[in-house]
Amino acid sequence: MSGTPVHVVVMAAGQGKRMRSSTPKVLHRIAGRPMLAHVLDAARAVAPKAVAVVVGAGGEAVRSALAAPDLAFVLQDPPRGTGDAVRAALAGLPRDGVTVVVNGDTPLVPGALLRELAERAVRGRLALLTARAPDPAGLGRVVRDAGGGVLRIVEDRDATVAERAIDEIYTGALAAPTALLSAWVAKLEPHNAQNEYYLTDVVAAAIADGVAVEAVVAPDERDTRGINDRAQLAEVERIVQRRCAETLMRAGTAIADPARFDLRGTLECGLDVSIDVGCVFEGRVVLHDGVRVEPYCLLRDCEVGAGSEIRAHSIVEGATIGANAWVGPYARLRPGTVLADEAHIGNFVEVKASTIGRGSKANHLAYVGDATIGEGVNFGAGSITANYDGARKHRTVIGDGASIGSNVVLVAPVEVGAGATIGGGSAITRNAPPGKLTLARAEQTTSDTWKRPAKK
Repeated sequence: MSGTPVHVVVMAAGQGKRMRSSTPKVLHRIAGRPMLAHVLDAARAVAPKAVAVVVGAGGEAVRSALAAPDLAFVLQDPPRGTGDAVRAALAGLPRDGVTVVVNGDTPLVPGALLRELAERAVRGRLALLTARAPDPAGLGRVVRDAGGGVLRIVEDRDATVAERAIDEIYTGALAAPTALLSAWVAKLEPHNAQNEYYLTDVVAAAIADGVAVEAVVAPDERDTRGINDRAQLAEVERIVQRRCAETLMRAGTAIADPARFDLRGTLECGLDVSIDVGCVFEGRVVLHDGVRVEPYCLLRDCEVGAGSEIRAHSIVEGATIGANAWVGPYARLRPGTVLADEAHIGNFVEVKASTIGRGSKANHLAYVGDATIGEGVNFGAGSITANYDGARKHRTVIGDGASIGSNVVLVAPVEVGAGATIGGGSAITRNAPPGKLTLARAEQTTSDTWKRPAKK
């Protein structure tokens, strides 16, 4: 843009009453991030010299959630319309270059469209971002003259019947030379049904000053959709998720049903990865070649090695899984878990802050916490590491090739030697030597005189 400075105003002061929430509207999440964060990504794509975020009620929460060195937060109180919001923001911005204005509740707006608006403004125009909406009800209409030139923007509540039939809508984004925009908003008057200062009235001001008004029509109307209630929030969420799924599928990932796929962070997939229905990915997730994720799993901030399987209804969080391992169904790996290659974690097994060696198995109904387990260990059904004494966590160490029988309690800190066998039902409170059988359970007795109580 020939070195012309670009400033951005993000309007995020709306109260969002229709969301029926104590959370400011722009902090409601799309793909795991506040919707405003997506808009700020687009704003930063124009390489702005300054970004002003206009906030209103709940502004401190917005500032706290999204504070960054390149953002200035401007309070609009009381809320008196979009024109007043821009006027407040411009008071703290440099007067040079051009200014781009965008709504904070349009999380799909691409940075490329904002750049195009800025480029038109650099040429001395007032540039408006518009779209052809299949259902324009409630949105501002773009009124053109017989030659197709933009005459004005009329809000839905102020429009005539004929104007409401127009399907071209104003999206809330525009750009203009900063000096001109400042002059126009300074002259705004609240001549409308809401007694508010409408930013859209700058169109008439531009025409009166002989400044060309140009509309940039968005190629995909969905990119410009604003969010006013939870139904629209869900609609935009599905648009985002469908696009994420399509990107992954084009890169070779098999997704059983894109309509039942949720990505709330980043997902890196190798070759021939398959993802079944209802899976959710949060934070940074890496799936290497041939990984299979069965239905209804949650994976958060984890890495899964080549050829491994995450079986149905499992939760994997903050864990690293080696190659050709399997987890689940109905398993939970908590932060700090590291599974080596070919390790098996079965149904209703929970692992936390533990290292499981190559080929080791905990297949049924077990808890492994704060443990180091060697290679080739079998950890029996119903067995646990008792790692917490009420004040501190303690570690359990199990050597290679050990076998832990069913319903064993390993009371940490304790060490089980390599090749040791722990008999089922034992409560182990002292170190068990390698290569030997260790038992710690009461002697079995039978009473010849006991009789079962009989019902009267």
